Amino acid sequence: MKALPVEPSNAPVAIGSRIRSARQAQRMTIEQVADSTGLTKGFLSRVERDLTSPSVASLVTLCQVLSISIGDLFTVPETHLTRLGEAPKISLGGEGINERLMTARSERRLQMIRAVVEPYGRGEAELYSVDCEVETLHIVAGRFELIFSNARYEMEAGDTVTFPGREPHTWVNPSDEEAVILWTLVPAASGG
Repeated sequence: MKALPVEPSNAPVAIGSRIRSARQAQRMTIEQVADSTGLTKGFLSRVERDLTSPSVASLVTLCQVLSISIGDLFTVPETHLTRLGEAPKISLGGEGINERLMTARSERRLQMIRAVVEPYGRGEAELYSVDCEVETLHIVAGRFELIFSNARYEMEAGDTVTFPGREPHTWVNPSDEEAVILWTLVPAASGG
């Protein structure tokens, strides 16, 4: 088996912002980290700004104090871009609605759906629920009514409502103009 020729890179790996983020997540000051690691505040500040690189020994100590693995500093985050024109069309039911899944199909932590609701478009005649913990609707444009068994919310562009995803509800666009809605489901609805 032939080894692939890999050219070494002299480009520094930027890990400072990840170290700073880990420190802040632990609610630690640079001074506290300095005291715990034996490194100076000035050195830690330069590391966080990617002005210098720590030795392997310093990096190991720093990661232990911050409760992170060294590998986490070098992992490239998974990023998924969905362009509106390429977003898959989905259908969660209703009349006069065009829905597109804006998050990756593989994303299970949350799901964002962009819906364009035609004038007087409406949800199911019967109240329904979605298999998620939290559902958020943000009205981008137009007017929208969210209907529960004991309440009705009339909303317009800029309004946002958050409610338990398993709460039975339906909806309607009460106007003669289309409405654009962003639905966010946390976690992603099963089967989405």
